[in-house]
Amino acid sequence: MKTLTSAITVLLLGASAVSVAAMDGKPAKPEKPAGARKPVYDEKADARKQIDAALAAARRENRRVLIQWGADWCPWCVLLHERFGSDRNLAKELRYEYDVVLVDVGKKDKNVDLATHYGADVKKHGIPFLTVLGGDGKVLANQSTEPFEIRAEGKRSHDGKKLLEFLHAHEARPVRAEEVLARALAAAERSGRNVFLHFGAPWCGWCLRLDAWLARPDVAAVLSKDFVEVKVDLDRMTGAKEVFNRYHPAADGGVPWFALLDARGKAIVTSDGPDGNIGFPAVDKEIAYFAKMLAAGRRHISDSDIESLRKTLMPSLAKG
Repeated sequence: MKTLTSAITVLLLGASAVSVAAMDGKPAKPEKPAGARKPVYDEKADARKQIDAALAAARRENRRVLIQWGADWCPWCVLLHERFGSDRNLAKELRYEYDVVLVDVGKKDKNVDLATHYGADVKKHGIPFLTVLGGDGKVLANQSTEPFEIRAEGKRSHDGKKLLEFLHAHEARPVRAEEVLARALAAAERSGRNVFLHFGAPWCGWCLRLDAWLARPDVAAVLSKDFVEVKVDLDRMTGAKEVFNRYHPAADGGVPWFALLDARGKAIVTSDGPDGNIGFPAVDKEIAYFAKMLAAGRRHISDSDIESLRKTLMPSLAKG
């Protein structure tokens, strides 16, 4: 049983504070910080693939994609990244509502076609520059960050309140847990399958690990033979706790918690094993119980399929 007791932070602070020589989006020569700092923008990353992956996650989770166009030479870009990570309200908003992609634009001569595709005119407006996408890839907002800048005497930062207002204005509308489950049950009935219902929350690291595992193409290909996978987010979906309590009336056990349902919504088996909720199955006894769950709810999944899934969960093999 695993109950996460501490929140995880989506944005890791990868840069030290820097002195600012020029803060207008043009190449600047800030003083070198003491010691080497980790780059904020990955100059070798495939930005298109990063955005595609973020869009896929946003569609699954009913979130938005936030693209931060920038570069490490730009002090304002580093400062914005630090502000997003150090401001608790901003960090939580991004963790809950956005999939963030940092795209390196070089000296405004890199990934320019990609920026143009999304209507982000970084040459005109400078960097950092923000683009918000819906899960369908449509542009919801393009925003220069200059209105968020604080240029008071001796202080260079970004206004956390204004940034939060911008993010709130473009976040996805909450969905109802009952409707999400109803659609999954209907799909299961049409296809002659059962439902893999799992509950989680954005702050729960084991929940995020389960989400990532379920999204793996090799895992999804096996599970989809017999299950319609559906997630109920306890913090972001309306009425989620009522659905959770229906299937899990016990007051303890933690998340992630999941159940295999028939197409009528009746639980076939739950993640409450002999020693309590297995959460994300990460040790031998949890993996063994999870295999028994699959065997109890399967129709077409073979023993070899279950073995292949078991191997992806084994600690020595699952790290990749």
